[in-house]
This record gives sequence, C-alpha cells and structure tokens, in this order.
Amino acid sequence: MEPLVRLTAEGGIATVTLDSPRNRNALSSRLVAELRETLTAVTADDSVRVVVLTGTGPVFCAGADLKEQRAGGAPPDVPGLLTLIWESPKPVVARLNGPARAGGLGLVTACDIAIGPDTATFAFSEVRLGVVPAMIAVTCLRRMDPRAAAEYFLTGEVFDARRAQEIGLLNRAVPPEELDAAVAHYTGMLLRGAPEALAVAKRLPRLVPGASVAEDFARMAELSAERFASEEAREGIAAFLEKRDPRWIP
Repeated sequence: MEPLVRLTAEGGIATVTLDSPRNRNALSSRLVAELRETLTAVTADDSVRVVVLTGTGPVFCAGADLKEQRAGGAPPDVPGLLTLIWESPKPVVARLNGPARAGGLGLVTACDIAIGPDTATFAFSEVRLGVVPAMIAVTCLRRMDPRAAAEYFLTGEVFDARRAQEIGLLNRAVPPEELDAAVAHYTGMLLRGAPEALAVAKRLPRLVPGASVAEDFARMAELSAERFASEEAREGIAAFLEKRDPRWIP
C-alpha cells in the first residue's frame, strides 16, 4: 500500500508532503495517522531544524474525508494532529500547493508560517453541510481576525488568497512561480535561528499578553535573563562579535 504522507530531508529542512491527490488530500483516518507519525519522527530528529508541510496535486487539503465520515467509524484524531503541529518546538511552515477548505485550514493555522499561491481559494464550508468548524476553530481563532472568522464561519463563502492574507490565514500570498522562492526565503531565515531560542520564541505570542502588564514584564524579565545565560546566547554573541556564523547554522 502506497503511503499517503511522504518525507524528504535535506540541509536541516524536513519536507512533509500530503500525497493523497485522489481525494484532494482529505483528512482521512489513515492520512491523519501517517501525518502524526511522520511529524512525531521529524520532531525527535535532531538533524531537522525546520519542517515544511505541503501537498501533491492541485489542492492542499480539502478538509474531512466525507465519504469516510458517512461510512461511520471512529473519526480521525484531528485535535491530536493540530496540537502536535502547534506545540512542535521546531518551526513549521505551510507551503500551500493550492486551495484549502474546512479542516485543511486547521492545518494552515496550526503552522507557524503559511505561504500560498495567490491563485488559491479558501472556505469554511462546514455550515453548508450542516456541521461546524468546531475543532479547527481552536487554531483558526488564534490566527484570524475575529470579525472575519465570524463572517466566513457563518457564510461558508469562498475567498481568495489576498483576503486570506488580510485576515491572518496566510503570511504571504505570492504568484505560483514565486512560491518555492518565498518558502526558501523563510526557511533560510529560520535556519539562522538557534534551535532552543526558536522553540521559546515560538511560544511568546501565546504567552503575552497575560493577566497584566506588570505580570508580563515580570515573566518576560525572568525568561530574558534565562536566555541570556544560555549556552546558545554565549555562542551567538561570540559569533556576532567575532564576525562569523554561529555553530547551529548548517
């Protein structure tokens, strides 16, 4: 049986590819299980610094596998998958190869950075099927403009990549021929960051703001002191002063 998820790795970058074009990379139980297994493996691999999530075929991800859902059985562990991406200590970049719908937007918003072709379209189509974007709302509402989320959750309207960038679903929408260069630009910058520092920096938007400004300053002062005392900081500052690359750059 051919795998539904493929992995390649080079130069510290692991590319994880959804490879189920027959159903537009829908989130079947098998695809979700394979994707979780693959992402768990790359997270544990010290040679991997950055993860790129992409797909084959004309569609990035069509959302739930509706034929499988209709047939019954246990639903795929989408919450576990999205949590794995969200909490990964390594930066995860979504490289959209095409449109995304419904659950596919959960994948996009779980990633730290999302880049797509300006020809792609998007929709939260759940209400038109009599369901709601409940599970993916957990990551989507942490990225999207709340007014826009209400609009598209309620209407199911299709919108374009420019609008997706405006409302926080994408970091960048680029012409298709510039997609790989845009992804390489981001991954190249991420590779220059220290691994532990990247893991901590990834959490900052989720930690701040907290209950109060005073509490935030107190927590962040403690975190800042901890990082300045770290081995990575000693190496990074020495490399800067000595005008060389730090040792974590491949």
